[in-house]
Amino acid sequence: QVRLVESGGGLVQAGESLRLSCTSHGLTFGTVVMAWFRQTRGKEREFVAAINWIGSQTDSADSVKDRFIISRDNNKETLYLQMNNLKPEDTAKYFCAARNYGGGLSRRPSDFRSWGRGAQVTVSS
Repeated sequence: QVRLVESGGGLVQAGESLRLSCTSHGLTFGTVVMAWFRQTRGKEREFVAAINWIGSQTDSADSVKDRFIISRDNNKETLYLQMNNLKPEDTAKYFCAARNYGGGLSRRPSDFRSWGRGAQVTVSS
């Protein structure tokens, strides 16, 4: 059974940085597209960034481009999200997700079959 576990969330002030990690269990990690999404209460899950299986291609939402960096370490079966210059509007629960085998980069939550439980990120002004 696939399990994804996020860590690294917390409370920071605007302008500070955080790094989220997502470790995978039971997944052939090095063969699937991985992504980060975020969600605030009452809103739909929002795409943040995605990375292909080898880490050579990434895609990021305009709202986080140039501030957030997605990366992966296939040897450690871990996905990362480096978040710099955080803003209060980045406050959300962040989820990592694994795409269906064989799929390419995507921004659609429905294309991702496995999800973690999320890590809360809170940015104060």
